[in-house]
Amino acid sequence: MPYTIDRLIPGATLAEVDSRTRAALASHGFGVLAGIDVQATMKKKLEAEMPGYRILGACNPALAFRAIGVEPRVGAMLPCNVVLREVAGGVEVSAIDPVASMQAIDNAELQAVAGHVRALLAQAVQAV
Repeated sequence: MPYTIDRLIPGATLAEVDSRTRAALASHGFGVLAGIDVQATMKKKLEAEMPGYRILGACNPALAFRAIGVEPRVGAMLPCNVVLREVAGGVEVSAIDPVASMQAIDNAELQAVAGHVRALLAQAVQAV
């Protein structure tokens, strides 16, 4: 089972896609709680070169609250990460599929919330 929702943005820069992704997430009820520039971190910590790679920690507060209400330890799996990475031809956007990531949790209410989050994330990725 695929574990990400993906889209290639041809001919775009990482900075453009970062801005577009944040706007698309916001328009679907998500805020970005954290942003990690993996490329810069690897350069600083390991002196390693790699293509642009960012991780955005996205959260829909209302749905996160519902998820935590039905499964208190689910916070270990939050927020929903969205990866932006430079690839041949553009930038790939990959959002976690919360249904796939929460399969190990046997809780039908949580699975329903995850399905709602998946739909919103898929819409946001398509809107980038």
